Amino acid sequence: MSSTSSDALSSLQDDVRARWHLLDPLLPAPAPLPAGCGAELVVIGPGGTVRAAGSCVHWAGQADSLAVTWGAARQYQLTALVAGPDVRQGLDELLSRWRAHLAEQPDTAAGDCAAVVTWPSRDVTGVLPLVRHGLAPLAVVAARDARSRPAHAHEMEPPPGLQVRRAVPADIDAVVALGMDVIRFDANFGGVTERASSEPALRQEMADLLSEPQPWVWLAERDGEPVGMLAAERPERARWIAPMAGPAPVAYLQEMAVRADQRGQGSGAAMAAALHRDAAVARVPLMLLHYAQVNPLSAPFWSQQGYRPLWTIWEAWPPGAVR
Repeated sequence: MSSTSSDALSSLQDDVRARWHLLDPLLPAPAPLPAGCGAELVVIGPGGTVRAAGSCVHWAGQADSLAVTWGAARQYQLTALVAGPDVRQGLDELLSRWRAHLAEQPDTAAGDCAAVVTWPSRDVTGVLPLVRHGLAPLAVVAARDARSRPAHAHEMEPPPGLQVRRAVPADIDAVVALGMDVIRFDANFGGVTERASSEPALRQEMADLLSEPQPWVWLAERDGEPVGMLAAERPERARWIAPMAGPAPVAYLQEMAVRADQRGQGSGAAMAAALHRDAAVARVPLMLLHYAQVNPLSAPFWSQQGYRPLWTIWEAWPPGAVR
């Protein structure tokens, strides 16, 4: 975007900030576009104003990291800023320019590669262009605003016969086994891939969480047998996702699993309530999490716990599928 002036981009950013503020008070102010690969992704409107601009980051995950379990090993990530008056047309033209850029890349037909756009969930004007360009909504970043959700009595205690306790390092095997159940279940929905590195990477990540003095990791047990787990990151660990929200500090609910034969019996809600109580004591106003958009269990459950979509992650596998 070397040919686009910083003043023009700053004006676009101001316009997007105003739109986002009206659409969703939990959205952050839009950050400057990342440096990206240098592709010229700009849409110019009447009078030379910048109607839309984007940055494409070419990302490759480390083979032994957990990140490549939760998504494609290589990704073309588009950050898009689009202003009015016709956001739909502006995004459509920006996606067309991105498609032309992707067509010049050597690996866009590879199966373990994706084109990714993260778009505000409440900005519904972007849905038709994203669909028409061949992208599908695979995941959601959902938010729970504790400031608007007072505690209720029914959230305070687990159902009869269920114990929810904080996990300790000796629970690592149970935590990892339940976490792998989540990965295998979510692999049904297109954005998650179990790899040879998935279990060791998950074990390392859970061991790091469990090493904290009071880890935000819980087990649900019946008759002493683990039937569910929940793991979350305190704000100091969740800085990586904090820029996706306006309120601060932000914590991140990393993973929750309930054994298939125990679903619908209150285990998940009881573990979520334990986390929310700790977050309230720590004065954390906002909790974020990811869930698969087409998982039939996730959206209803998390809505009941007070979460709602903030961002939707649109993807095309492989990138050559972008039209």
